[in-house]
Amino acid sequence: MSVLTESRSKSGSLVWLLVLGIVLAALNLRTAVTSVGPLLDQLSAGLGMTSVGTGLLTTLPVLAFATVGAVTPAMARKVGEHRLLLVALGLLGVGLATRALVDSAPVFLLSSAVALSGGAIGNVLIPTLIKRHFPGRVGVMTTVYTTALAVGTMMAAAATVPIERAAGGDWHVALGVWAALAVVAALPWLALLRSEPQRDTGRTEAGPGRLVRSKLAWSVAVYFGTQSMIAYIMFGWLAKILTDAGYTTSQAGLVLGVFTALSIPISLIIPVLATRFRDQRPVVVALVAFYVVGFTGMWISPSWVWTVFIGVGMGSFPLALMMLALRTRTADHTAALSAFGQSAGYLIAGAGPLVVGVLHEATGGWALPYTLIFFVLAVQLLTGLYAGRNRFLEDEPAKISG
Repeated sequence: MSVLTESRSKSGSLVWLLVLGIVLAALNLRTAVTSVGPLLDQLSAGLGMTSVGTGLLTTLPVLAFATVGAVTPAMARKVGEHRLLLVALGLLGVGLATRALVDSAPVFLLSSAVALSGGAIGNVLIPTLIKRHFPGRVGVMTTVYTTALAVGTMMAAAATVPIERAAGGDWHVALGVWAALAVVAALPWLALLRSEPQRDTGRTEAGPGRLVRSKLAWSVAVYFGTQSMIAYIMFGWLAKILTDAGYTTSQAGLVLGVFTALSIPISLIIPVLATRFRDQRPVVVALVAFYVVGFTGMWISPSWVWTVFIGVGMGSFPLALMMLALRTRTADHTAALSAFGQSAGYLIAGAGPLVVGVLHEATGGWALPYTLIFFVLAVQLLTGLYAGRNRFLEDEPAKISG
């Protein structure tokens, strides 16, 4: 029995505590990632970090999300979902605090990996918790989750440099403040430990070995991966595309900030809109259409106007997160699909910015990178049409149970 069902016979306080816990946890899931980018030059100089170390630091999020996310369902079955999310927030807090206190590049990288591991666990667990506790409100709660995630992402990216300047140019302080947010987020989950859902510690029906034979699981994973790849490419290369087109660095930075901020209203709209359809294929097509218009415009005549279309297209991220719950009947299968889809997806996505960089450097232009982007969009459309159809992972017994 879910906490939500139990709470109806008692009070709504437990439900609101769960909502608060999900919101606060989501605010933290990207702070370890987006707080580093604005201070990368200062970190490299202050820690004496080599180019190899800097490259590893920017690659760590993908590695952590893929590897740690893959084993999260198994850990949840042993520890419990509420306890594991509390552990994840603890890892975030400890990792963020440790890296803010050190002046050693290896220790900084190690503590960053610890913090990112906590974020990876949260990535997989929160869609599972939404499915378990709010099975009839997946769209609404996904809206809450993705909006909080977007706010946390933008907040860490936008506020880290002002905090560093207010601290007299001390990057240690600018990075350390985000550890306090993780401590605050842990408080509701401490209170929710008593309400740990009953868990099945036995053999799961949808382990990675079985999901790898599921067309639906692979469609969700590749859809998730292609939308993440587009996002990584844009965050990594949008400023360069604009400066090459004649924008100043400050103008390009402003456009990138607005582009990032667009994720907040989009996260509010897309999950609610998607639940109005029996399946999500119309939304998949509409979002890809926005992408096509935006990237075509950027290719022909780069302008901030086209980034708005691309920003709307990036509603594919909350849609991909929704599919993890909408394509499964039970929380256990949601956990399995969440782990598989995000792990495989982030591995796919991680190659995007690197390949774009190689293509741009080799040709000195953007024609080949844009060609790659349109190929990725074609794959996103095909896999999205398959994953968006109203069906369930449990309806593939021959492929899952083997």
